[in-house]
Order: sequence, then structure tokens, then C-alpha cells
Amino acid sequence: MKLFTYISYFYFLLDNWDFKIAWYLMRQEITGEKKYKINTTGADELDNLEEKGIDISHATVYMPVSYFLLEEIFKQLPNTCRNHFLDLGCGKGRALCLSAHAGFKQITGVDFAKALCDQSLANLVLTKLQLPDFEFTVINNDAFYYEISDDVDCIFFFNPFDEIILSGVVKNISESLQNKPRKIHIIYVNPLFKELFLKAGYTQTWHSQKMKYIEAVILEN
Repeated sequence: MKLFTYISYFYFLLDNWDFKIAWYLMRQEITGEKKYKINTTGADELDNLEEKGIDISHATVYMPVSYFLLEEIFKQLPNTCRNHFLDLGCGKGRALCLSAHAGFKQITGVDFAKALCDQSLANLVLTKLQLPDFEFTVINNDAFYYEISDDVDCIFFFNPFDEIILSGVVKNISESLQNKPRKIHIIYVNPLFKELFLKAGYTQTWHSQKMKYIEAVILEN
């Protein structure tokens, strides 16, 4: 079953990019899944949601962030930023699971696709068997309407939705900061709408780009 998933995902990558990128990412997929003992490989174009009448016009295709990039990102975060990790558009939960390995004690995932939420929960259960000392919650909700709790100090995005939804999320973050002023770090992978955060007063503190398409930034207020 896992072999079929790997083959299917390889051809998805090959179809959307090229052989070099597909091979580079697949090697990380196989190594990372084995290392962290979770099941997050694969893409989902969300067609099943559209068939159910759910509006996916503002969403993007689900695919996980490469393990190498995630590990690099968490190394860049200051040690003081290890309280509450929030992933908006959490998919199958890869970033959630690796945030536990990075030392976060409270972890929350939000996704509007229930099937992906269920897979996130399953992967977090596997991670908790390895690391019992963290708490997690996965919420089936639209990020646009999700209220950011006052203890969140790190928010993760892998370009999960378009500029319209993200603008509402940026507003929700600002309201949370007004309720409780604090330092907050934004991890934004494939940062197509980074300007929304820069215009809101955030500063880019780290940037990485490999093979043209594998890009991430960290911003802070």
C-alpha cells in the first residue's frame, strides 16, 4: 500500500514539475516517513469535496511540505517560540507532528476537509506514542472563521488558500494580538501572498529557496 502511495505521488510531482524535483522530494518522503513513523505522503486535489457541494474555489491542492524543509524551518525558530503551534490548512498533519518533535507542547490543526482532519489525528496519535509530552487538537473548520487563541505563538501555512481567505486570517491574527500582545512567528511555505503580512507590520527574519519552487519564509511581528 505504501509503495503504491509513493509511486502515485512521484507521478503527481513529475506531472506538475520535473524529474529532478520529483526525485529530490521523493527521496525525502521515503526517508522522512520512516524516520517519523507517520503516513502523510500523497496529494489530494479535493475533488471529493467539490462533489459534495463544498466550495473549494479558495483552496489549493493538498500536498505536504518536504521533510528537509520542515526540519530546517524548525531549527530557525528561537527556543522561546515553543508554546502553541497552529497549522491552518493542516492536511494530513505532517507539520503538526514535526512541531511536536521540535518541542511544542500544545499543537492545533485546522482544515476544512474532514477526511484530512481524520488523517491528521491518526498521525498525531502515532507521534504521541513516541512523544507523550504534548497535547493536540484537530478542528474541522474553515480558517477564515477560526478564532486564534491568545496563547498561539507560531502559525504555519503551506499556501493552503488564496489571498481572499488569507486576508481574513491575517485580520484574525491581529485581533488575537490585540487581545493579548505577544511575539508571534509566521511560517509561510510557498509564500505567494507574503505582502499581506508585510503590510500588516510583520518583518521577514528568514528565507530559504531551493530548486526555484521550494521556498519558505519566517516572519515575526
